[in-house]
Amino acid sequence: MTLEDEAAARGVATWYETAGHRRVDIDPDVVRAVMALLPPRVLPEVPRTWGWMIQLYGVRSAGSWGAGDFADLAAFARWAAASGAGAILVNPLHAVAPVDPLPASPYSPSSRRFVNPLYLRIENLPEYAAADAALRAKVDALRPPNRELIDYGEAWRAKHAALKALFREISDMSDVGDGAAGGGRGAGEERALRDFATYTALAEVHGVDWREWPEELRRPGERAYAAADPERRAFHVWVQRRCAEQLAEANAAAAGMAVGIVHDLAVGIDPGGADAWTMQDVIAQGVRVGAPPDAFNQQGQDWGLATWRPDRLATAGYAAYRDLLRGILAHAGGLRVDHVAGLWRLWWIPPGRGAAEGAYVHYDAAAMLGVLVEEAERAGAVVVGEDLGTVEPVVTRTLRERNILGSAVLWFTRGDDGAFLAPRRWPAGAMASISTHDLPTAAGFLTGEHVRARAEAGVLTRPEADERADADEDRDALLKLLAEEGLAGPDSTDAELVVAMHRLLARTPCRILLASPYDVLGETRQPNLPGTTGQYPNWRIPLPLPLEELTGDPRMRRIAELFSSAV
Repeated sequence: MTLEDEAAARGVATWYETAGHRRVDIDPDVVRAVMALLPPRVLPEVPRTWGWMIQLYGVRSAGSWGAGDFADLAAFARWAAASGAGAILVNPLHAVAPVDPLPASPYSPSSRRFVNPLYLRIENLPEYAAADAALRAKVDALRPPNRELIDYGEAWRAKHAALKALFREISDMSDVGDGAAGGGRGAGEERALRDFATYTALAEVHGVDWREWPEELRRPGERAYAAADPERRAFHVWVQRRCAEQLAEANAAAAGMAVGIVHDLAVGIDPGGADAWTMQDVIAQGVRVGAPPDAFNQQGQDWGLATWRPDRLATAGYAAYRDLLRGILAHAGGLRVDHVAGLWRLWWIPPGRGAAEGAYVHYDAAAMLGVLVEEAERAGAVVVGEDLGTVEPVVTRTLRERNILGSAVLWFTRGDDGAFLAPRRWPAGAMASISTHDLPTAAGFLTGEHVRARAEAGVLTRPEADERADADEDRDALLKLLAEEGLAGPDSTDAELVVAMHRLLARTPCRILLASPYDVLGETRQPNLPGTTGQYPNWRIPLPLPLEELTGDPRMRRIAELFSSAV
């Protein structure tokens, strides 16, 4: 029985159907009291295992169209499973704004419920297999090369042209439909798909920000549906169905893993995008979310994202939140919740103010966690919360109580005195890694690249020399710990120190150990440098080796063997 069903059974909530969605009228105060009487749902204990954390766009093979795709994910999963890995954490695969060039950041999605078609492998589409030789040759000629930095505009233009060419060849349009029925989905899911396809078709004509559309189109419904070009709407339905199929194939490749593919849930959405259009009644209008200033981001962070309005989300029975989780978990072995403290509170930034001038707005954490645990339990999925940075103790404590893993990152896992913690003192209920997509790589930390890059980008708030001195002090402190653990010596090379860091992770009691190919292969550049836009190639840095060489590289094999022996 769900939380809402429990409330309905006790006479404090009423279910009803509207526009194809199951909704519930709830008195939030009464339901909160009911929930307080119920035992909190707890996920099963996570098996100790290890895996890889990848930025899928950067995992490119000879068959990639400029960026890694679902076929590359499936190939990587097969190799990882054969090497003993139990999990693969991927960057958010959410749909981004349908513009040219396609936005690079996976953390600023237009829709978290639907998928970025950039990750489609064109040659694996059934329409490509059914095409005649001439059409296949036409499509093949569109494939762009893998460049030094990922060119999202070039990659998407080529794939979009290929998809349009193949779509025109579909003779039986009943296989596509308009998202109103079919496709193996429930009525609510089909309505969500129809709304998403309608938004995307309208965005191609009126621009991606629905707030600037003609007044009569600013809400989903029959007027907006009638105004969208039916062929373009059907095209976007077809594309999303093919995305779901290829994502399912990638998950099948990881089926033998202890956990499988772990998806990353971005903390918010583009305020002018598809989800904000379809769910505007439960989205806070005008404000942006971010983070207050901290040591790594001294000016604070303005992510430019919209988020849930807590009162309206509660009044609607958390239906939109539940639908979002259920959609992602249908194709996942686990879910990483970015900025999991946002289930308790989020840093809201008022219009016209800077990131440091925001304030925390609180959510009903019991309800947010209850829905999350319930949907993960239903899907048999592991949940990981990113609880780094400015986090209240109640967050980490409650995650542990629910068997939701926290995040333990080497750069941040320190004692009250600021010293790096010995591995035996790391938390058991956590997913451990050396770094994250927003932090220095192992080689970048050792060489001070993170200081140089931030200084060049102009995002430091104090002299570079001071930052460099602190970075050197941190490096010395880490080397001291590695020496005390017998993992490194005064003559260790940087490459040997990278292996030593992984050995340190292997000594922790953490439930999941994650390695990043960026670390293992000695890449100094981090995937994303917070606080920058055009000053740094955020989300455009591919792995230094193609997939075919990556899976045979002795450094990758060494870490796989090291972690396999540790779990």
